Amino acid sequence: MPIKVQNNLPAIKVLKSENIFVMPNEVALKQDIRPLKILILNLMPTKIATETQLLRLLGNSPLQVDIELLQMASHTSKNTSPHHLTTFYKTFAEIKNDTFDGLIITGAPVEHLPFEEVDYWQELCEIMEWSKHNVYSTFHICWGAQAGLYFHYGIRKYPLDKKLSGLYEHKVLHPLHPLMRGFDDRFCIPHSRYTTIRLDEIKRCPGLEVLAVSEKAGPAIICNKSGRQMFVTGHAEYDRETLANEYYRDISRGLNPNIPCNYFPGDDAAQTPPMVWRSYATLLYTNWLNYFVYQATPYDLRDLLKRYPH
Repeated sequence: MPIKVQNNLPAIKVLKSENIFVMPNEVALKQDIRPLKILILNLMPTKIATETQLLRLLGNSPLQVDIELLQMASHTSKNTSPHHLTTFYKTFAEIKNDTFDGLIITGAPVEHLPFEEVDYWQELCEIMEWSKHNVYSTFHICWGAQAGLYFHYGIRKYPLDKKLSGLYEHKVLHPLHPLMRGFDDRFCIPHSRYTTIRLDEIKRCPGLEVLAVSEKAGPAIICNKSGRQMFVTGHAEYDRETLANEYYRDISRGLNPNIPCNYFPGDDAAQTPPMVWRSYATLLYTNWLNYFVYQATPYDLRDLLKRYPH
């Protein structure tokens, strides 16, 4: 089944070229089913690329998914045109009285700042608090995962000596957990960040389970025991060239970055990186949609407010 988005969103052309079914609004209105309502809070500077990456994964399931895009009213984007944001995005004030099956909070390039110094931190805290009552399951990515762990559980982030960038191997710790169903014992996904969280601090939190860990990248997939919050410290959604583009950008800024680990063949940046994580990314998002959204959320989303009152 398809994802449903606004008709002229730039991601549509790319997704259709990949044979991912995107349904126009006028067709979706004729469907006699309730689609899943998924809200994407896009904090990435490359918003159009991130939209495409996430919609690709959400569209590769048998479920019809109705997408809303959310921006921060308290932050002015420097990399995305105001026209794109006003055309395709809503603010929290416009959706705060609504309920959603799922919410995705992306990463953001603000890791060097303490959480409280990020210009939209208070608005993000308001959204994360709202999500406990108005969203059934929330999927946090990279800095969004660190922010969610800090806000909900008080787990801190720590600076790394050097940027963690590359394709890292992970070990599945709980293969029978629904989020990890179908995963091999070991799998790779990209990471790209300057900070980390500590495994021992997560293990001391009784409400959390670490589902996958990397020897080099640390805790990678974490779930709270209710299934209503997922935290992924890597970027399973990344395209083939995303890490390469970030590497070239850092070089142009004079940051002298290390070449991404285990990414370019022979560590030769002139070579094309192989795409070896797409199947795991698809499985991760499909498992989340199936087991923690579709099978668990109430049919009438207004029941969320009765089940999880403020």
